[in-house]
Amino acid sequence: MFREVKVSISAALVKELRDKTNAPMMDCKKALIESDGDMNKAMDYLRQKGLATARKRAGRATSEGQIISYIEADGKLGVLLELNCETDFSANTDAFKG
Repeated sequence: MFREVKVSISAALVKELRDKTNAPMMDCKKALIESDGDMNKAMDYLRQKGLATARKRAGRATSEGQIISYIEADGKLGVLLELNCETDFSANTDAFKG
């Protein structure tokens, strides 16, 4: 699964990458292993992985969500926002409803 590590990957280095990217801990560790401990290369690795994941999800239907409206008190400005997601479970969470 993992290739042989030439550089010692410390927990502090993994934490630093996680703090910079908000990526999962094991993904950070794998990225650092794949990049021989180079922080910038590890960040590029994670970025490419994220793009690949986004491409996989691009074709999925987002048929659930909400439409939210807002009108200023003076009536001169209004906003209509449609926010979509894949599942009704996600659409019904407090974080989604914001």
